[in-house]
Amino acid sequence: MTEQEDEKIPAWCAGESWCPITATANIMSKKWHPVIIHRLLESEAMGFNDLKREVGAISSKVLSESLEDLEEKGILTREVVSEKPFRVKYSLTERGEELRPTVQEMAEWGKKNLKKVESQEKSIV
Repeated sequence: MTEQEDEKIPAWCAGESWCPITATANIMSKKWHPVIIHRLLESEAMGFNDLKREVGAISSKVLSESLEDLEEKGILTREVVSEKPFRVKYSLTERGEELRPTVQEMAEWGKKNLKKVESQEKSIV
C-alpha cells in the first residue's frame, strides 16, 4: 500500500464493488456533520460553546460525539487552548477544507430548491 493510500479514510461500502459516492455520503449524511463543517469553514476555528451556539438545535452530547467522529476521520482537529479554565478550539484539517466546494454546493442547491416552513409537519424533508 502506498503512503498516499495510508492517509485515506478507511470506508466500507455495501454492494459488490466499493463506491466512493456511497462511502462519502455515509460520512456526510450524519445529521450535523455538514453543518459543523460549514460553520468551521466560515469561522476557521471555534470553541465548543461557540460551535454549539452556531449550529443551533444540537445537544452537547451529540455535538461532542459528532466532533469526536469528525476528528477521528481527520476532518477536524481539536486543540487544547487552556487547562484552567479548560478550553479547546476546533478547526478543519486540509482534508476538511477540501469539503468547501461540496458544502458550498449543498448551500446553493438548498437556496435554489428549498423554502423555509414554520412547522415540521409542513416539511417534506
